Amino acid sequence: MKIGIVGMPNAGKSSLFNALTRAGAQAANYPFTTVEPNVAVVGVPDDRLERVAETIGARPIVHETIQFHDIAGLVRGAHQGEGLGNKFLANIRETDAILHVVRVHDDAQVVHPEGRVDPLADAEAIETELLFADLEQAERRLERVSKQAKSLDKVAIAEEAWLRRVVEALREGRAVRTVPEPADAPGALTRLSALTAKPELFVANVAEGEPLEPPAALAAHAEERGARAAAVSARLDAELSELDDDEAAAMRDELGVTESGLETVIREAFSLLDLIQFFTAGQDKEARAWAIPRGTRARAAAGSIHTDMERGFVAAEITPWDALVEAGGYAPARERALTRVEGRDYVMQDGDVATFRFTPS
Repeated sequence: MKIGIVGMPNAGKSSLFNALTRAGAQAANYPFTTVEPNVAVVGVPDDRLERVAETIGARPIVHETIQFHDIAGLVRGAHQGEGLGNKFLANIRETDAILHVVRVHDDAQVVHPEGRVDPLADAEAIETELLFADLEQAERRLERVSKQAKSLDKVAIAEEAWLRRVVEALREGRAVRTVPEPADAPGALTRLSALTAKPELFVANVAEGEPLEPPAALAAHAEERGARAAAVSARLDAELSELDDDEAAAMRDELGVTESGLETVIREAFSLLDLIQFFTAGQDKEARAWAIPRGTRARAAAGSIHTDMERGFVAAEITPWDALVEAGGYAPARERALTRVEGRDYVMQDGDVATFRFTPS
């Protein structure tokens, strides 16, 4: 899972990146501190996996990961190359989702590139640049596909019609995600590589001590666009990230902060992408978490581990994680009929512990 962190210059992107990853990316009070995207891989903490591993004696423990890309600040005119915008927009295309940091705090020592603090205006400015960039991309793609459609290729004809609807939507200020991909042109959305087709999470960067809630206007703006909204204090989280885990937890308790910025972002990202996790674990073998889209069937879930397991799928032994922990292991879980044998079409549930039976190819 790759998430691109975007926003206006000095919105707090690099500070949030540091807090999320403890990677120490440069953060300074001037635009374009970040030119090449900083990238860090972060484990997704999950106490359920720890408890499963402890119950059955599995080691090592391998958590699912998120790859964060700290992309340089975008300014008005980015789609035309302002502030190296074309390069930065290209970096966003490589990610699976967008984490849009919006400045809410009014710290006068942090210069806003437009001389004012207006969260909604900032959000709309970045979205406008993404829309314009997609419009240029879609028009170029339409020109190429229209030539292919003249050969009466059915896929090209369907894609051409879809692209015309996409261009119309973008000109009206609507994101690519509002135009369903045509069934007769599978892969059209992937080939377009549209920025506004990506799921988006707005993160309000609030001042230390302020409630961790996004402004109502920003939350409504996100809801209108099928996005999600949350709030963190990037400065506070960056400061806490420099402490050890126990000290940071004690400080959060003192401040009344229930979760870290990383936990907030992970929770919202999983909701945004509609992901769940299942686990695999064996005694004296690794315990591992696997993120999959909600609704994934057992055979496809096996394929997320290895394609041979999907091709040779026979069955899946499924035990809910809490039932496994309560029973004290696989053997007592089976004795108490807490473990089920499921076929290829079983829909995986969040927290399932799975053992896949398959015929090696």
